[in-house]
Formats: sequence, C-alpha cells, structure tokens
Amino acid sequence: MTYRILKLVLSLLVYVFLRPQVTGLHNVPRRGPVIIASNHLSFIDSIILPLVVPRHVTFIAKAEYWTGRGLKGRVSRWFFTTMGHIPVDREDPRAGQRSLEDALQVLQRGDAFGIYPEGTRSRDGRLQKGHTGVAWLALTGAAPVVPVALRGTDKVQPVGARLPRPVRGIRVEFGVPIDPSRQIAAGTRPAQARRRLTDQVMSSIHEMSGQELVA
Repeated sequence: MTYRILKLVLSLLVYVFLRPQVTGLHNVPRRGPVIIASNHLSFIDSIILPLVVPRHVTFIAKAEYWTGRGLKGRVSRWFFTTMGHIPVDREDPRAGQRSLEDALQVLQRGDAFGIYPEGTRSRDGRLQKGHTGVAWLALTGAAPVVPVALRGTDKVQPVGARLPRPVRGIRVEFGVPIDPSRQIAAGTRPAQARRRLTDQVMSSIHEMSGQELVA
C-alpha cells in the first residue's frame, strides 16, 4: 500500500513538471518475468522508469542509499526500501555476481527487473558497450528483454547535480521484446551467446535513442 501511494504521488509530480512522452508501453508484458533494459543518462532514470511502467520494477542500487545519516539518510533509506530496490555493496569483490543472483530471484518470482547494461551513467552522452549480465539473466531466467531508450533525463538532472530541474522534453520509448530462446543458434558457446544477445539489446536501444554507439 505504501508503495502504491508513493508511486501515485511521484507519478503526479513527474507528469505535472516533466510531462514525459511515453511510447511502446504495450511491449511490456503485463505478467511474468521480464527484464527492462535501458540506456542510462541520469540518476533520475531509476525514478522515471518505475513510474511509467504499469507494474513493479525492481532495480539494484548502491548500498550507500541505505546507510546515510541524519534526515537525508532516513528519507533515502525509506524511499529505496519502499520502492523495493535491492542494495549492493560496491566494495564487495563479488558485488557483480551477487547483484545478478538477486536479480534472478526477482525474475523467478515472475516479476520485472530493471537493468542498465552499460553498467553506469554515460558521462559523454554516448551509448557504451553493454555488459553481458543482461544476457546471463535473460538466458538463465528465461525472461524476455524489453529494450528502453530514455531521452532528455540528462537535462533534468545532469551528472553531479543534486536536485532535478523542471525541464520538459523527456521521452521514454519501449522497444519490441527480445526472446532470448530465439536468438541463440544451436551449438553456440555460452559466452558467445551472451555477447550476441547483449549486442542485440544494445543495438535496439541505439536505434531508438539515436545515441552514438561506442564500439
């Protein structure tokens, strides 16, 4: 109930001040495991995406959001906990694998998981080469991947900015789902299969976002 109220309030604020243009929502399955794979331009991406998708989307977030002190720390901890995001300690040498294992549990419950295949926010606006974790999740969890292209969120909250600005022009486009079982030819080595699937996801995001794709 708290999550629904928070999502409703934030959705109203986002649509009033930012007026995002959302297309392709029909491509997001209404039930069953699904991976929402997006480009990453700004911190606010992790707020925009869960608000526009008509189902609960879980993200991985750095553990620092749960460990802050004072009023800001308590608000941050309450917000990320209420949104259902999963903390990950980036100092842990197994942080990457633990994140994938946590994400797999989300998919095995039949829920939606959000991921940024680039691994971090783009500093120069270009679309970076995707990490193969998204493909590992898709193949292991038997989950389709819905590619997403975000535009304009870097103007709302540029890298380094503490607070978002009421800049309109945000666009969120959801592409055609990619079924991992149909992309891998028989006899393909696992590592090669993951690379091919990841590259296909990034190619789809590239076509929708218009970003320069780093080779």
